[in-house]
Amino acid sequence: MERSREEEWERAVPHETTDKIFVEDAFRTTEVPSWTKQITLRAMVTSLILSLVFNFIVCKLNLTTGVIPSLNVAAGLLGFALVKTWTSALAKVGFLKQPFTRQENTVIQTCVVASSGIAFSSGTASYLLGMSPLIAGQGDSGNTPENVKKLSIGWMMGFLFVVSFVGLFSIVPLRKIMILKYKLTYPSGTATAYLINSFHTPKGAKLAKKQVVVLFKSFVFSFVFAFFQWFYTAVDGCGFSNFPTFGIQAYKKRFYFDFSSTYVGVGMICPYMVNLSLLIGAIISWGIMWPMIESKKGIWYSADLSPSSLHGIQGYRVFIAIAMMLGDGLYHVLFMLIKTIHSLIAKNSIKKDSSVVTPDIADHDAQIENYDENRRIEFFLKDQIPNKVAISGYILLAIISIIAVPFIFHQLKWYHILVAYAIAPVLAFCNAYGCGLTDWSLASNYGKLAIIIFSSWVGLEHGGVIAGLASCGVMMSIVATASDLMQDFKTGYLTLSSPRSMFFSQVIGTAMGCVLTPLVFWFFYKAYPIGDPNGTYPAPYGLLYRGIALLGVEGISSLPKNCLNLVIGFFIAGFVINMAQELLKRYETRFQIYKFIPSPMCLAIPFYLGGYFAIDMCVGSLILFMWEKRNKQRATDFAPAVASGLICGESLWSVPAAILSLLNVSSPLCMKFLSASVNAKVDQFLNGS
Repeated sequence: MERSREEEWERAVPHETTDKIFVEDAFRTTEVPSWTKQITLRAMVTSLILSLVFNFIVCKLNLTTGVIPSLNVAAGLLGFALVKTWTSALAKVGFLKQPFTRQENTVIQTCVVASSGIAFSSGTASYLLGMSPLIAGQGDSGNTPENVKKLSIGWMMGFLFVVSFVGLFSIVPLRKIMILKYKLTYPSGTATAYLINSFHTPKGAKLAKKQVVVLFKSFVFSFVFAFFQWFYTAVDGCGFSNFPTFGIQAYKKRFYFDFSSTYVGVGMICPYMVNLSLLIGAIISWGIMWPMIESKKGIWYSADLSPSSLHGIQGYRVFIAIAMMLGDGLYHVLFMLIKTIHSLIAKNSIKKDSSVVTPDIADHDAQIENYDENRRIEFFLKDQIPNKVAISGYILLAIISIIAVPFIFHQLKWYHILVAYAIAPVLAFCNAYGCGLTDWSLASNYGKLAIIIFSSWVGLEHGGVIAGLASCGVMMSIVATASDLMQDFKTGYLTLSSPRSMFFSQVIGTAMGCVLTPLVFWFFYKAYPIGDPNGTYPAPYGLLYRGIALLGVEGISSLPKNCLNLVIGFFIAGFVINMAQELLKRYETRFQIYKFIPSPMCLAIPFYLGGYFAIDMCVGSLILFMWEKRNKQRATDFAPAVASGLICGESLWSVPAAILSLLNVSSPLCMKFLSASVNAKVDQFLNGS
């Protein structure tokens, strides 16, 4: 969920102009290490440990709902805590040779976020999972040998290594234009840089230590509470996660609070409107639409179909959700394209001296000697990555991918990959530029468009489903890593970290992700029935992405009766809602109604899953709201730490829980809730009457 970054940015950088002028003055006497000393052994070890932790977190979130908040703050804070503790201990015994710097902290954060980013873009819970026999079996069409691929850790890891590094080279030649010439904001990268800078000032270090203590307490609570809940989950349907908070009938419609610390924490990080949009989407779908459509059972669709059939009620859930997501995605792609072109034309129309980077501030401020900016430009231009190396690297890796990918997916031919890599740099630039303006990465939207294009190109008989899903991986990897790298360049620019150290830490983090992501996913895959709609890990995006591929190869013939009209309506609604929000943002400034317009993407997510996780997230929002009302400054300082601890604790409990499941060790108790009438029948049966 990229949109959650906006609130993080607002909290982290409340006084941008003041900080912009005086940040570097606080580090005037601090020596900036060379790029080789920024990438240290302890930084890499710390990055590996945190990468493993964050891969488990992202994998669990991917496999449950697919809602992933920005984890940049947690990565920077935990990296600071681990290395600072280690260096402080060494300093006390006189063994510290190199002090811990903000540049090293930035390297750790970059490496960890790059690794966990692979956990998202790898598609282990979306397009790769959509190829599996389990997900294919949930549909009545496209379930042919050419359109199904058995998951294997070997080819999954090989595929990630082949496609994940290409995007890093696609955008490198434009780094100076993006950062220095156009002065793009990159809100997440800037917010992360300001946090890291604050950690390494005396006042900021003191606050960071308090935040770490709060995070640890929150982590322990979440872990212990998840462990406590495990004792009551002997079989499916048992435990606190199945507590019928609002009654049995509401529970059947997936409206209940499931006591998930993870999603309470996610709700504390995500903006209020994101969480409310999820809840509204759940009410519209599970509270109104699905009961109405189910009343047409036997009329609109056959009463003999299984609940998971895409020609039955499940088809309405999946395809209507896809339609709204595609409408939302198309709007943002067009909006970002128009905004990018307009911004480029506007900037190029201004007369500039090519030897001077003109500050984008008021005339009075421009006359002030900007020590910060001069120092940042100096170090940003110090260690360059030659354009020849970047272009050669892209071409070489693209050739390797063009040769290797068809061996992994025979449905894709070399010319399909060539076309993808020919247009990918343009999309990578658009995404990186748009991300710099708005902080929205549209990588998944470009991936969905690739599914439709390539699946229809290849066709059902020749394995179009697999071809479309695999092409999604190729496109998403390039576009996502390109925007992530530019965010890192911005962070490095603001912390005086070398562009070279940023690039290599991104490469190392990507390599870690290519190894850890398949391993972590396989750990879950072997321990639980991944992709079961009624299981612990429903992995909703696996079926959704496969549904998009089926639309590509079959067209509207794959839709149930009257579903096409609903699909068109919700596709248009996804587009129009965004347009209305933008128009209100521009022309209605008195009441700021645009802030209360729900997000179509968030509205669509519960269409398939239900409202239980949205209720959890709204509880998180309620906790944050009450905290801010009571003490806004304390909430600003410590809410991200509390939320991160809640997410980490329960997510990491999934590791011992999965191990126990693999060992066939089940919990000793089952806590289940029944209606009074059913309970009376059970008592009567047990009493033998």
